[in-house]
Parts: sequence; structure tokens; C-alpha cells
Amino acid sequence: MPKMQRLTYFCRQTALFSHCSLIIFIGLWQLLLSPHPQLSAFIITVLWVIPLLLPLPGIFAAKPYTHAWANFILMFYVLHAVTLIVLNDGERTLAAIELIIVSICFVNNILFARLRAKELGIKLKRLSQVEREERTRYHD
Repeated sequence: MPKMQRLTYFCRQTALFSHCSLIIFIGLWQLLLSPHPQLSAFIITVLWVIPLLLPLPGIFAAKPYTHAWANFILMFYVLHAVTLIVLNDGERTLAAIELIIVSICFVNNILFARLRAKELGIKLKRLSQVEREERTRYHD
């Protein structure tokens, strides 16, 4: 397996650190900083953290595809943060911190996946190329 270049390694470490930071931050937020008044803080915390744990083994293993698909999970947290920033004065600061962490993680996941895939020779076809191939396959 080819050695990781410096930039690739930096993006991987940043993605890993920010992903773990997001898990810790969400846990602290839901358990201690602003627990839900009517529901069990523990249950809510577990429900918020579980999706972030799913890609963790692949992220620890530095798998480019896992870093890429982890961004689909992160989009839920982007939506959560933006919604609270707009609608909830009381949790606006916490939501802004969440958005910053998620954004750092998102960008570094993309960069790591692209850089590492290039180093490993993993080539994904462009969507336009896939569409052309499907058109010729099914319409000829």
C-alpha cells in the first residue's frame, strides 16, 4: 500500500480529530450543556451519537470510501446546526460550534477521500461518463 503523502495525512488526522470532537461535543451538549427538559438526556444523547459511531471503524482504518459516505451522516448534523442557529436563540452558540466542527470534518473527509483514492489508484467515473455508457447500453 502506498505511503500517505503529507497533505493526505494531515486531512486524515483533521477528519479523524474533528469526527471524534463532534461525538464528544454532541455528547456533552445533550447530557450536560443543554439537556432536553422532558426526555431522558441519556437516551437523547445515545440517539444523537449512534449515527456518528457507524463510520468510525472505517475512519480509523483510513478507508477513503468510508470518509466519503460519512459525509452523508454529517449532513444531518449540518441541518440540525443551521436550523438551531436560525430558530433557537438559547442554543445558537452551541449550534454554531457544532456547525464549525461538522464543516471541518466534512471538508477534510472530502479532501482525504480524493487524495487517498488518487494515491491508491482508485478511480471513480464521472457521472456524465456513467450516463453516456448507460444511454448507449439501454438505448441502442
